[in-house]
Amino acid sequence: MNEDYKETAHDLERIAFMEKELRYISGIIKQKGREILNSYTITPPQFVALQWLFEHGDMTIGDLSNKMYLAFSTTTDLVDRMEKNEMVVRIREEQDRRVVRIKLLKEGERVIEEVIQKRREYLNTVLEDFTEAEAEQFATLLEKLHTNMK
Repeated sequence: MNEDYKETAHDLERIAFMEKELRYISGIIKQKGREILNSYTITPPQFVALQWLFEHGDMTIGDLSNKMYLAFSTTTDLVDRMEKNEMVVRIREEQDRRVVRIKLLKEGERVIEEVIQKRREYLNTVLEDFTEAEAEQFATLLEKLHTNMK
């Protein structure tokens, strides 16, 4: 076995390990997020929709459907339920009355802010054993990974 092959095998093992760890971390984050959402009258897909509106402003159903990779009909049902719970409102555009935008209301903002705060508190407890340098390095590496994935 030559040195190049050993290095490649080692690289493949490291990549497999990293993929598995990221998958596990993603699952834990999703589970913790659902636990937090249980105390609210909101489903995980509704939370994702609210996040998009919170971070990017008003959107049409079509825009929101595309961002969430959902069918228009599914997104329409989602928005119907959120509108019923006074988290969003539909607004017709003045220039083109055919265009309907979804606007986040105060209740939707409140829910998003509370849930995000609880998620941050959870992450803070998870990172308690990290030194300042480790936390800084971890943040830098996460940012680099995210940038490379775009």
